[in-house]
Amino acid sequence: MTPPANTDLAQTRLALADWRRQIFDLYRLVRESADVAQAHTLWRATRDYLFAEHPVTPLLAADLTEFRGLPVSDYDPAWRFELELEPAELLHLDNSTGTDGVVPFDRVGAVQVPDVGSLDVFWLGSYGGGLFLPVKDARAGTPGGTYGGGRYLLDTVKGADLGPGALPRSLVLDFNFAYNPSCAYDPAWACPLAQPGNTVTVEIPVGERYLGITGH
Repeated sequence: MTPPANTDLAQTRLALADWRRQIFDLYRLVRESADVAQAHTLWRATRDYLFAEHPVTPLLAADLTEFRGLPVSDYDPAWRFELELEPAELLHLDNSTGTDGVVPFDRVGAVQVPDVGSLDVFWLGSYGGGLFLPVKDARAGTPGGTYGGGRYLLDTVKGADLGPGALPRSLVLDFNFAYNPSCAYDPAWACPLAQPGNTVTVEIPVGERYLGITGH
């Protein structure tokens, strides 16, 4: 994702680096916590603070004045999984962002989520590389549902990383931590969105919702 253009490029880049630094630290605390529900509360509070106070908040100025916190569902432990990364056919995607140019992704496997379905897991071929797992559920784009382009579950290059599972080749996937990409709030951001292999036909009732933002 690339931030909107700014006349003071150095100041914007320093602020963006600080945002990412805080996100990396937040997910470190989440991974280290023995109480996942409490860690989820910290995750919500920290993101609310960043959206409200940070200079590179993705919220538009008109939306910021009305902001009272992100719409995140209460924690439900039934939506936390440790899932094996299973082999999948090679698939390369070139995502044209308009601001970052073409961002390459390669499928490295898939996970089978109980009662949900299969989700592709990608490796981002730029920014130094990282795991990327978006998800688009049955309520995407509907009133009171989730963002129409899908949400992010993992984006390790930006710090959104819940870590490995206890077994080899496994990942912690906790849908309570699914969040909207920045382009859900400001169309000037460029965000890779969920592809067919990351679109499911069931509702995922946890994580960040999309209740409609002023001007969107």
